[in-house]
Amino acid sequence: MSPEKDISRRDFLKTTGIAAGTLVGGGLIGGLVGYNMPGKGTATLEHGQHGTATEETGSPKAKMFFMNQRDFNILANATERIFPEDDLGPGAKGLDVPYFIDYQLAGQYGSNSKEYMHGPFGEGAPTQGYQSRLTRAEIFKQGVQKLEAEAQNRYKKSFNDIDGTQMDEILTAFQKGEVQMSGVTSAFFFSLLRAATLEGAYSDPIYGGNRNMDGWRMKGFPGHQMAYITQIEDPKFQKIEPNSLGSH
Repeated sequence: MSPEKDISRRDFLKTTGIAAGTLVGGGLIGGLVGYNMPGKGTATLEHGQHGTATEETGSPKAKMFFMNQRDFNILANATERIFPEDDLGPGAKGLDVPYFIDYQLAGQYGSNSKEYMHGPFGEGAPTQGYQSRLTRAEIFKQGVQKLEAEAQNRYKKSFNDIDGTQMDEILTAFQKGEVQMSGVTSAFFFSLLRAATLEGAYSDPIYGGNRNMDGWRMKGFPGHQMAYITQIEDPKFQKIEPNSLGSH
């Protein structure tokens, strides 16, 4: 890790407009957090076994939306390029961001059930917000398939088999709107993917992401404390071990 990249990462964690505190309320991308909250219980695990969710992790390693492991891995690799692991802490995969997005797509966030989804469907201005006739679940499913198609067209390999630089090239093409998608622009899909990645990294672990609250630790965010009565009058900087909703 070069000093330049280290500074860039630190600057991102400190100054990103999507602060950990704002994410808890789910104000971003249609109130993503809270649309589907995996509860305690049993679920089919990634390797076909069953397990019980714990308060610490918030949910077992189970997929609820992506039934195809290849597609789930494409999503995971794309989020890791957006939020990579480095010397400051884990990346999207280490924070369980792909599972967070998977859970949200399986719920009301993915179905847009709390939003007006009738026509007419014109091409809206950037300030007009969500304009597609497609649900987020449909957009993500198509977007993942397009990521795979672009990798096959450019490199004759699966997106999961190309290197990081090649993944970045494809994701940049999506960000610039250069990839043709149906019912939505690739730039809009990328904006959803990036926003959901950040929200999964910083939301409460009870929603499936931010494993072990490591996203909060990188921010120095204390999470959900019962009270600050023992620290509030101390003039010194307080480094507080974070708490999640599941620990109360």
